[in-house]
Amino acid sequence: MSIFTKKDIDRIADCLKAEGVRKQKDNYRIRLIAEEGRRTLILEIYPEVTLGKGKGPMVVVYTSNAHLQLHSCSGYVTSDELGEVTFVGESAGKISGLVVESQAACSLYANVKREVLSGDFTKLGVEVMLSGVALSLAEEIIEKGKEK
Repeated sequence: MSIFTKKDIDRIADCLKAEGVRKQKDNYRIRLIAEEGRRTLILEIYPEVTLGKGKGPMVVVYTSNAHLQLHSCSGYVTSDELGEVTFVGESAGKISGLVVESQAACSLYANVKREVLSGDFTKLGVEVMLSGVALSLAEEIIEKGKEK
């Protein structure tokens, strides 16, 4: 079963206050516009796409100056309070996360060691602490994936 159903796409679009959602052949295309910063962000969610020899979900972000991809996305967390969605994937005990904000901004955290998420943030440098705090929101779905 795919982690991205039409209901999930609607939930993500609502959280991000998307200008529009368009179903395409093999993906959903969500458009975000932030008038204040004159930014536009396109979020494409592929519920299932060929990734090498297998298939899996993929999340793609396009901005005027970036193109980011998260392959084998294992889950997502929405935060209506923060106006953001965190997409995560895990491989070999390391977490990667793509955070998309309603103000058409995004952040990528790649290959973060699992212990950074649940460790003592006060013992980390600010540059490392930021990834731990950002991805800690998704710790619950990472743990669920580990149980399967």
